[in-house]
Amino acid sequence: MVLAALLALAAQDSNNPVFHTGVSLVHVDAQAVTQDGRIIGDLGREDFRVFDNGKEQAVVQFAKEDEALDLILLFDISGSMRSVVQKVAAAAHEGFHELQPGDRVSVMVFNSRSRVVSPFTEDLEEVERVIREDVLGLQFGGSTLIQQAVDDAALRFLHERRTQRRRAVLIVTDNIGMRTRREETVVRDFWEADAILSGLIIANPVFEKVRTASVILGPQNLLLQAGMKGIAQKTGGDAVRAEDPGPAFRDALRRIRTRYSLYYPLPEAKPGAKRLIRVELAAETAKRYPKAKVRARTGYIAPEK
Repeated sequence: MVLAALLALAAQDSNNPVFHTGVSLVHVDAQAVTQDGRIIGDLGREDFRVFDNGKEQAVVQFAKEDEALDLILLFDISGSMRSVVQKVAAAAHEGFHELQPGDRVSVMVFNSRSRVVSPFTEDLEEVERVIREDVLGLQFGGSTLIQQAVDDAALRFLHERRTQRRRAVLIVTDNIGMRTRREETVVRDFWEADAILSGLIIANPVFEKVRTASVILGPQNLLLQAGMKGIAQKTGGDAVRAEDPGPAFRDALRRIRTRYSLYYPLPEAKPGAKRLIRVELAAETAKRYPKAKVRARTGYIAPEK
C-alpha cells in the first residue's frame, strides 16, 4: 500500500527525475480503458490526475508494465467448475505469453475452504503442470465461498514482505456462492496488501436456474451472483464474464499486465484512517479519449510513518 521509499520526491524534470530518501509513497495500480473496453496503453505520468481525500497529489514516480508482478491464480473447484479449469489448463501456455520474465505465479484453489497448491515461482512451465495435474487431480465439489477465498488471497499477500513488485489476484469462477465476508472487510485487506482483484467469470446456465430457485426459497438460501464484482472494482481490478475460458484467460492476464503504477508522497494522516483515492485522466488526455475511465483502487488505510 505505502512504500517507505528509498526512491521518493522527484525533481521538476520529469524526464530525468532526481530522488531523495526517507519519504513514504502511496502506490496506485491503475488502468485506463476506452468506452468500449479497450486498454489504453500509451499514457505517461502527465496523463493522470490523482486525488487523495479530494486533494490533488503530485505523481512523483511512474512506471508502465516494467515492474515485476506477483500473481495468485485462484481457481474455483466447486462441482460445476472442472470443465472450466480443464479449458484454462489447455490455454495456460498461450496465456502465460502475456507475462514477462521475472513475474511470479502462485496457485490457490477454493470451494468451502481455500488452500495453496503451489508457492510463487518464475517457472511458468511448472505452473502449467500444477494446473494440469495437481489442480485437476483434486476432487471438485462442495460449496463456493468466494469472498472468503479472495480475502484469504489478500491476507496471503498482506503477510508477505512488501516490495515494489505489483500484486494481483485472478479468480476463475462462476461467481455463484454464499456470502461469507463483509465486502468492506475484504476490500480493506486488499487495500492494505496493495493488491488488485480481477475476475474471470464463466457463465453457468445450470447454476443460474439454481440461483433463481434460491431467490424463491428466501434470503437465507440466496446464492450470490455478485460475490466479488464490487470488491474487484474497489481494488482497481475488473470482473469479466466469458463463455470460452481459454481465450478469456489470456485476455485476463493481458489486462492485469497492462497497467500503470503511480506514486505520490503520503499525506499527513492519522494512522489507521481510511483515505479515499480518485484517479482520472488529465483534461487534454480525456479529450483524446472521450468517455474513457480509469480503474484504480478507491482508497487505502493510512500507515504508521
